[in-house]
Amino acid sequence: MYKIVFSLSRHLFHRFDDSTFGSNTQEMGNLALLHKYSQGHVIPLLELARVLARHGIQITFVNIDIIHDRIVDTSSPWIRMVSIPDGLQSHERLVPGRSLEVWYDSMPQKIEQMIKENRVSEDEKFSCVISDQSFGRIQQVAKKMGIGSVAFLPAAAASLVLGFNIPKMIEDGIVDREGTPLKHETIHFAPAMPNIDASGFTWASTRSLSLQKVIFNIMTQNNETIKSADWIICNSIHDLEPGAFSLAPQIVPIGPLLARNQPGNSAGHFLEHDSTCLEWLDHQPVHSVIYVAFGSTTIFSTSQFQELALGLELTGKPFLWVTRAENSTTGAGNQAFPAGFLKRISSRGLIINEAPQQKVLSHPSIACFLSHCGWNSTVESVSNGVPMLCLPYFADQFMNRSYITDIWKVGLPFLHDDGGIIRKEEIKNKVDQVLGDDTFKQRALQLQKITQASACEGGDSTKNFMNFVKWIHG
Repeated sequence: MYKIVFSLSRHLFHRFDDSTFGSNTQEMGNLALLHKYSQGHVIPLLELARVLARHGIQITFVNIDIIHDRIVDTSSPWIRMVSIPDGLQSHERLVPGRSLEVWYDSMPQKIEQMIKENRVSEDEKFSCVISDQSFGRIQQVAKKMGIGSVAFLPAAAASLVLGFNIPKMIEDGIVDREGTPLKHETIHFAPAMPNIDASGFTWASTRSLSLQKVIFNIMTQNNETIKSADWIICNSIHDLEPGAFSLAPQIVPIGPLLARNQPGNSAGHFLEHDSTCLEWLDHQPVHSVIYVAFGSTTIFSTSQFQELALGLELTGKPFLWVTRAENSTTGAGNQAFPAGFLKRISSRGLIINEAPQQKVLSHPSIACFLSHCGWNSTVESVSNGVPMLCLPYFADQFMNRSYITDIWKVGLPFLHDDGGIIRKEEIKNKVDQVLGDDTFKQRALQLQKITQASACEGGDSTKNFMNFVKWIHG
């Protein structure tokens, strides 16, 4: 029996409302400190665990309590879900970045203790530890205990290439030793890699100086510890990111993981899916529906939320919008929508709390995806041949937008006005452009072929994955 410890990433985010889309001086009086939890790392790690379980590998999947308690769908009998305390005092949860610091410091010791307590016999010892690459210190625990170490990157390979280049960027005076951009310029590491504006660096885009410092320090510390891992695996495809993989050949693409778990029954969600939306989609014309979803951490200012609603109305097209009260700074549910909006769009718009996204994106009625550009959503969209409209919020989402709009050319970005708001007319304009130009759809379909070929038997990612499985089996 081969056993693996999965150590799940943090993604506990503290967000200030003045860092939300379209914030302005009038709205800054409504400051509130919000504690958000991201599914962006939970889902791919659990998907990886499920795929490995199918190869006869027993998994111990470790979460902190607060995430463990929110997961509504489990995986398989081969996966044992366990949780540990996050080590935070209640007042520390209100300090931006403090949760990351505490967990980064305490997680390795807790994982080490858990491994020791669960050792039954030599035949049933753990083969390796697979941890989110954000916590490279756990690789040191594995090395110390004489078991295999694997760093898993649930984001694009380009995001780790950015991290690897931090020392060079400090040396070149692009950022200081706390990650603050000193030169407001666009970075381009290699052909076929995204253009990265300094304000869009993973750490800088948080718009909170204290959180920026924490994330930057962790990324800097992770550089060497990650490189010491036996494997660095990535939920990506070589042909989507040839430039990034050429710069960091130690990163091994095994994606897209969600494609290995068809027909779209993914795990790791915090809310029950509203599958009635699939019946609604069945009654819509082919390639007619705008799918709108922004992940679990995006928060809009009231002005931006209302402009988004009015922009969707202005398109005159059917839309499926996944949104919840916490997506707006008002937290007011239906009261956040413009007056009369829900009544006016009732015949062609469906608004729900949570959708089975894989099944939605593979539905023939979907025309395009208006997205925050999280890596999971990005890969799911291109895997289904769906063009995108890009509204990134923070972290690696700006880099992913560059892939979508500049490299792959399967979508368009939105332009903000002088007040930082994306207006309803701009939303309609970009929807019309993407749906009115068939080349976006054709390029998206080409990417679909690439991702499907990689995940099929004999594909590059599949070969890499099977070599990884063989390594685990020893």
